[in-house]
Amino acid sequence: MAEDAPNAGAEGVHPAPTEASADAATPPASAEKASPETLLPSLSIWPPSQRTRDAVVRRVVQTLSAPSVLSQRYGAIPEPEAEAAAAEVEAEAFAAASESAAASPASLEEGIEVLQAYSKEVSRRLLELAKSRATATAAAGTPAEPSAEESEGSSATAPPPTEE
Repeated sequence: MAEDAPNAGAEGVHPAPTEASADAATPPASAEKASPETLLPSLSIWPPSQRTRDAVVRRVVQTLSAPSVLSQRYGAIPEPEAEAAAAEVEAEAFAAASESAAASPASLEEGIEVLQAYSKEVSRRLLELAKSRATATAAAGTPAEPSAEESEGSSATAPPPTEE
């Protein structure tokens, strides 16, 4: 019975794998060294999907028409006008970024660079639009809504700073 005791604890334990079964369980070395692009060939950063582009347009509309840093500084744009302007800004930025890409980017890193250029182009065109609209509004004589900073600055509750 003493001989049965050591084997009693080993019940349910699987036998040690042989060399052949160990080799079958180990992935080939070439799969370990595969690049992420090889493993995920469907991952594409550029061009963005239509859903992504639509989200960019919605965000630009929100920035132009709802309270934001940009709309507070340069004045809010009515939503119908903001929608048309946002669609134009996005389309122009997409075209400019697409020209810089020339063709489909060869690598994930190149796609990221093109996407960054697209994002910067959207931001640049959005700022230009807001500035030009504020300038046109001021030239037409329509008072633009003052920003919060300008409203606070125009109140005379504190004495002017003195130079020492």
